[in-house]
Amino acid sequence: MQPHTLLSAYSKGIFPWFENDQPILWWSPNPRAVIIPGTLHISHSLAKCLRQSHWKVTVDTAFEEVIHACAAPRDDDGDTWIIDPMITAYIELHKLGHAHSIEVWQHNELVGGLYGITIGGVFCGESMFSRIPNASKIAMVELDKIAQQQQFELIDCQIPNPHLTSMGAQAIPRSEFLSQLSALKDKPCDWPNS
Repeated sequence: MQPHTLLSAYSKGIFPWFENDQPILWWSPNPRAVIIPGTLHISHSLAKCLRQSHWKVTVDTAFEEVIHACAAPRDDDGDTWIIDPMITAYIELHKLGHAHSIEVWQHNELVGGLYGITIGGVFCGESMFSRIPNASKIAMVELDKIAQQQQFELIDCQIPNPHLTSMGAQAIPRSEFLSQLSALKDKPCDWPNS
């Protein structure tokens, strides 16, 4: 899997997905889950958690640690869809300035985070993880702040799920997503320096 292939796919609304006993497949789901920056829902309990001072949030300081944590199996059968060739390609995209991570630390230990790809004015979220409650949500709050500050107009969450829906993700038709992506993919947006 080559970095330029991934960038080309993302710019067309397509992302890779792996399942056991299958080749890497390419997906463009309908509907598409998205968050408009500034509309992230922060629950009362999450707001309380954010006010606690034992969190530290960083950007692009531990990309490889984040992607490996996201690749860890999440169920009893030990499966993961983030396989080694994908990890290698995303690490290369990070080195090229296209893939980014947000890290959440507690007492100098990485406890949560997320990573994704920037395509113009769109942040394409790939995966997130939590080792303690709310850690991935804290990373999402930071992503929303960055998206607003850097004038990204769309956070692509790919596939709707209850976790993202609870934070304000909405499902839109694929045609609408592709239209927005087409309009935003060449917008100059800078990711903040770490």
